[in-house]
Amino acid sequence: MQTKQDSQKDKHPANTIITVSTPKEVLSKQNLPYFIGISDQTAGAKQISMNMVVIPPGATAEPHYHADFESGIYLIKGRVKTLYGNDLQYSVINEAGDFIFIPPDLWHQPINLSDTEEARAIIVRNDPGEREAIIHSKPKINA
Repeated sequence: MQTKQDSQKDKHPANTIITVSTPKEVLSKQNLPYFIGISDQTAGAKQISMNMVVIPPGATAEPHYHADFESGIYLIKGRVKTLYGNDLQYSVINEAGDFIFIPPDLWHQPINLSDTEEARAIIVRNDPGEREAIIHSKPKINA
């Protein structure tokens, strides 16, 4: 991934502003389109990551939790139902403009409620290498 300050990142990470332009799409561990923005790899971040996730129309992420770190989400576009809890027994519906907090180690599974429009969100986590701390093992539930 190319950053505007690649050559300066390693030399002066504490004294350089890093811009990550047009991140490339990758497949997330939840099998969703994912755009890695700020991370240890792209910006030398030590305590946070900031990324964008897209949930395609009618799509569902895999049930998962983030081991030992918090997640903050800003829903840019769409309506998403999130199942959560040890047995995914609770749910909440969020819409564009909502800020969402997910505590560490909470099982959750986001579901795009639209069959025609994608949902899009910015995710911030207090782990710069957050992709490594995502745990899956519960069966997929569509509700």
